[in-house]
Amino acid sequence: MNASALAAAHRSLPFGTQVRVENLSNGRSVVVRINDRGPFTGGRVIDLTQGAAERIGMIRSGVARVKVTVVGGSGKLASNCT
Repeated sequence: MNASALAAAHRSLPFGTQVRVENLSNGRSVVVRINDRGPFTGGRVIDLTQGAAERIGMIRSGVARVKVTVVGGSGKLASNCT
């Protein structure tokens, strides 16, 4: 996977689904395409590439509280994906 690409891993959304990921601590957001499965660490709902994480300002922290919204594709999120 290209680390600078605007992509992400999600456990259940179909590949190709576009989602907006908003960092709740600073309001910055990025639209990414789901192209992998994961994360498999408890309590996490999405895993961003380095490029996407840089765009929303979460490189230093490594993890952040985010809001995930489907903006393109046929995927639907469960209600607990914030």
